[in-house]
Order: sequence, then structure tokens, then C-alpha cells
Amino acid sequence: MADHDTTALDDPVRSSLRGHHAHLARRFGAALTFPPAVATFSAVATDPGPQEWADLARLLSRGEFADMFSSPAVPPPDWEPVFELEARQMIYTGNRPGHDDGLVELGAGNAPEMLGLAERAKPGPFWPRTHELGTYLGIREHGELVAMAGERLRPAGWTEISAVCTAPRARGRGHAARLVRALIARITARGERPFLHVVEANTGAMALYERLGFDTRKHVTFRGFRTP
Repeated sequence: MADHDTTALDDPVRSSLRGHHAHLARRFGAALTFPPAVATFSAVATDPGPQEWADLARLLSRGEFADMFSSPAVPPPDWEPVFELEARQMIYTGNRPGHDDGLVELGAGNAPEMLGLAERAKPGPFWPRTHELGTYLGIREHGELVAMAGERLRPAGWTEISAVCTAPRARGRGHAARLVRALIARITARGERPFLHVVEANTGAMALYERLGFDTRKHVTFRGFRTP
């Protein structure tokens, strides 16, 4: 694949909110976040000081959740830690994307069943308006949505593949690989490059992504906090 500048991947939430997803951005001072029904990811300026953290606290309001995603920045000690997960960021280096024959595009009208599948399959954060972030594809069996995957963050030149999940009863049939390949094809066709994140404990997903042509770019830590 053609070379792409990876700088935007060091701060994918901020790059996405300042670029492709600017129409969804909520802002106060240097702080940025999505509407909570879309995503809980927040971003502050590089090397934030007290003012930047105060801006984010003001934007979110008191006692609210700030998902700092893969940002290495740590807020002041009066911010309550909520979670911390070790993960890795992987970028697509392959050259054999698939196709999406037989897959269905999902949108606002499918939100309830997408939320239901996410509840059963637990792919990570997924909210009522997450589908607004990009294209989501699904697989149905006898009319039931049993697998899906879609596009999430869009830092400059890149698209994140996310929400890759399959209902427990439909696993082992290659649905995840088929969906990811189809998204790779769509992303690369518009001149962008796919990337994704996977928690270290999910070794099965990591192995799948490696088989599909993804390589680890760097290790990251997901962190969430509650505002003072």
C-alpha cells in the first residue's frame, strides 16, 4: 500500500474531531468531545496544562465521564480514574481487500438492533448514534442481524475499523473476517488507509487482524476518568 503519514494516529480522537468529524464536535477552549450518544471520546491539546483540563471539565460538566481513549495525557489528581486497559494500535499493510457482496448497510433505522447486537457481543463502546461516525455493514441470518463492523474515528488520511462483533450463536463462520475485508476495500478505494485498536487480552481478535494484513504500530493504554 502507498505510504501514509502516521502522525495523526498519535492523537486520533483530536485529529478526527478537528477534521472529518468536525460537524459532530463539541468544543470549549482547547477541549473537544463528541455528543455522548455518538461517542464518549474526549481530547485536549498536546501536553495539556491546568487550563486545558479545566476546559474539558467545563465542557463535560461535573461528575461526567471522560474517555481519553489512547491519549497518554493524565488529568489532575482530583479526576477520578474509571478504567485503564492495555491495548495496541494496528495499521493495515496488506494488499488483498475483499468485497461486500451479500452484506447489508446499516444506518439510523437499524440502531435498535445494532445496539442489541453490541449488548450481546460486547465489541466495546457503542451508543445510539455511533452509526453516524461512518459506514456500518452487517450480516443477517434468517432476517436477524448476527454480525457487524463499521468505521469510527477518521484522523487525516485514515479510517478506524471498529465495532467488529458477532452474536455468540453465529461465531466460527468467518463473519468478522468478511466484514473487515469489505471495510478495508471501501476505505482503500477512497484513498485512505485502515487502522484499528484491540485490547491486549483479546488475543483471538489480534490473531485475526494479523491474518487479514494488520501490523502493530504501537502499544497504547485506554483510560477513562470522571470529572471533578
